[in-house]
Amino acid sequence: MVKVLIAGGAGYIGSTVASACLEAGITPVILDNLVRGRREFTKGRTFYEGDIADGPLIDRIFSEHPEISTVVHCAALIVVSESVTNPVGYYEANVAKSLAFVSHLHRNGCDRVIFSSSASIYQAQDGSPVNEDSPLAPQSPYARTKAVCEEMFADLAVTGPRVLSLRYFNPIGADPKMRTGLQLRRPSHSLGMILQAHQEGRPFPITGTNYPTRDGSGIRDYVHVWDLAAAHVAAIERFDSILRNPTRSIAINLGSGSGTTVRELCAAFNRVADTPLETVDTDPRPGDVAGGYTKSDRAAELLGWTPRLSLEDGIRSALAWIPVRDALLQD
Repeated sequence: MVKVLIAGGAGYIGSTVASACLEAGITPVILDNLVRGRREFTKGRTFYEGDIADGPLIDRIFSEHPEISTVVHCAALIVVSESVTNPVGYYEANVAKSLAFVSHLHRNGCDRVIFSSSASIYQAQDGSPVNEDSPLAPQSPYARTKAVCEEMFADLAVTGPRVLSLRYFNPIGADPKMRTGLQLRRPSHSLGMILQAHQEGRPFPITGTNYPTRDGSGIRDYVHVWDLAAAHVAAIERFDSILRNPTRSIAINLGSGSGTTVRELCAAFNRVADTPLETVDTDPRPGDVAGGYTKSDRAAELLGWTPRLSLEDGIRSALAWIPVRDALLQD
């Protein structure tokens, strides 16, 4: 039996990865402190409530599940604005506790770590594509914690666990079987704000219309969360073939491989929604950039992974998830 420990496995990404693992015949063991994760997302799964920095708890998990071969580390605080007002908390949760976690894993003989990183570590973009060798320049404390962790893990990998860092672009949608999805009722990403505007019957503001993109609106790379989860399964299955001596750490971008402008996102929404979304052009917000998207060559080469679900699939499942979420999550 193949088992994986998913830290942060009660959150949006981690719970979806757990579902994909189950469908691939891999047994997930969930660890989450429920600061942001949801107990409802652990139903029917082996679950430990606790912190990644709790050494005795990590020891107990490995004692009770010696078959665990790989760890997927999704545990982190991820709200950019919150990281600006509480940088100490973010560095403690995302960096200090990750260091303790990897130390506990090493002590228990776990040599394989898949780390949830972020495309936010790349240099503020001008609408052009990036790859894993593009310049890094994280613009928030949250993004810097991800960059610091990647560098820290690369140093530790010399004598400690090997680390595969997966740099997420913009996950959207929900588990196609509606087991889990985004737990936030008012998410701050573009699709979340489109959903709010649609529900409230008001126009959606397109903030910035003069960027160097094909239609002047900002551009992002949206990837269906189920495709993202499939990439984790591929990473688990191919880990040893990807990270062989002397390579003990590497990063892989996970995105659609093509950019979607805000106007294109709104148009895709209108192809799916039952009532049309109106838009209004407005000035860019302070700090907004044109954005960018990834080239997915490394993911295709090393993981054998390319996204299968469309932008419309992501929007459709996000819409379908709303009533399920409201019934499942009571607070």
